[in-house]
Amino acid sequence: MDDTQASRREAITDLGDALRTLVEHATWTEAPAADLLRAAAEAREIAARLGDSARDAAVPAADDPARGVRMYNPVIGHGSALAPPLRIEVVAGMAIGRCTLGLAFEGPPTYAHGGVSAMLLDQILGHAVAAAGNPGMTVRLDTTYRAPVPLRTPLRLTAAVDEVAGRRVTATGYIATEADPGTILVSAVGTFVGLRADQARRLFGRVL
Repeated sequence: MDDTQASRREAITDLGDALRTLVEHATWTEAPAADLLRAAAEAREIAARLGDSARDAAVPAADDPARGVRMYNPVIGHGSALAPPLRIEVVAGMAIGRCTLGLAFEGPPTYAHGGVSAMLLDQILGHAVAAAGNPGMTVRLDTTYRAPVPLRTPLRLTAAVDEVAGRRVTATGYIATEADPGTILVSAVGTFVGLRADQARRLFGRVL
């Protein structure tokens, strides 16, 4: 990775951090309407400046899909205003992820939206499958909600592969809090299928 790409990734991460802070503050502020309108106008000015330099390529210059670098992924992307972001490491064959969800992810008051839990689990399950050497696309995700996932609380996600049958791989993942990792809040079983060469070309021919 050259210095230019490193500097770009650093800048993208810095902007992503600022955007996540903006989104979080926008969800909890009780500022007067005049202040909200002024902030909206300023945000549109910034958006217009960034929009003048839209990319033409299918993959951003800062990304490296082969190495799993996806700067704008909505779950792990450090440049995404939508991502917590979830940080994942692999330990003894298990994918372990950590994140804290802010108010922007709220469903029931003070708890995460159920769809956010499913999104987090889909991501870490896919990571576990890829780390085990069997990357594939999600074809099924069975999610069980045992207890609500609290916001503004450090979370711990885990996932591991259960079975490999040809191109089909099954993995199981869990969400718990960092403080109480033994109490499962949400669990999921995911089924992933590896792509044939012709399928990969059809779906991702522009980026391969």
